[in-house]
Amino acid sequence: MQERRASAVALLLAAACSVQGGAAVAKSLFPELGPPGVVFLRLLFGSAALWAIARPQMRGRLIDDLRLREIVLAAADARVADLMDRTFVSLRVTDDQEEALRTFERYDRVALPVVDGQGVLVGIVTSDDFLDVAREEATEDIQKLGGLEALEDPYLDTSFLSMVRKRGVWLSVLFIGEMFTATAMAHFENEIKKFVVLALFIPLIISSGGNSGSQAASLIIRALALGEVTFKNWWRVMRREVMAGLFLGSLLGFLGFLRITIAAQVLIHLGRKNIYGEHYVLVALTVFLALIGVVTWGTIAGSMLPIFLKRIGRDPAVSSAPFVATLVDVTGLVIYFSVAIRVLHELI
Repeated sequence: MQERRASAVALLLAAACSVQGGAAVAKSLFPELGPPGVVFLRLLFGSAALWAIARPQMRGRLIDDLRLREIVLAAADARVADLMDRTFVSLRVTDDQEEALRTFERYDRVALPVVDGQGVLVGIVTSDDFLDVAREEATEDIQKLGGLEALEDPYLDTSFLSMVRKRGVWLSVLFIGEMFTATAMAHFENEIKKFVVLALFIPLIISSGGNSGSQAASLIIRALALGEVTFKNWWRVMRREVMAGLFLGSLLGFLGFLRITIAAQVLIHLGRKNIYGEHYVLVALTVFLALIGVVTWGTIAGSMLPIFLKRIGRDPAVSSAPFVATLVDVTGLVIYFSVAIRVLHELI
């Protein structure tokens, strides 16, 4: 046993000096694998060290991976074949960086072998290699959530023209989208003229819908990035967000209803002009119902859009909070005035 451990230490030292040195010691230590038996692509010191094993008879195909402690602590007469269970985790050269990162996290490994389409061992990557990848992916997602193209370089190293271009493109798209808000308001121009008080609550309505949509989008984008949600979960997500939207919309609508009715009563009591009009209760009811509809629509749009983009192979982070907010702003106005027409149809 001591001789075997000494050989394992010698193997570590030889492999640390060169791959050929490690393979030479491995050949003498484990002749049953056949020359060149064990292929050392990279060796990590410590209990998590990894041996990537391939048989020459199988044209270099990966057949197993062993941790160094499994070999050092094995019985003196144990063969490598006795330690192998042929269950291993590997990455493919075609795997997406985010998927590879999730594999590291899922199996809590510090190193993983990489194989090609035929299962041939081509390399090895470590968790250190993916620290930079994780940071880059997180930075890119955060920047896209802010409504701009991801920067290739650090902020201070990015040229002014590049910064303006990457921010200006999305700002222009969002600005054009917001123009449809004016189109929607023009469509309901007559209703606004007959009941001007409705215009007072437009910022309240569209901001509530945009905020709820941005919340839902942020939650789902992160859940997709972590692998917690996939396309097959879309109906479950839809149900949760519909229920959440109805509850949150009712909460905000109740607060709005109280605000309007209490403020109107106070103004009447003080003998001041009631800016909400004599039909303030109907106005409050309109705001209440509209908030339920707009907030619910916001949560649905914010949650389903990232899942749809992921399904068609696009980056879910593209459905950023500003983009969802712009979408909900336009549709929120339509919902608001549609509700107003139904509730106030005898007055408009």
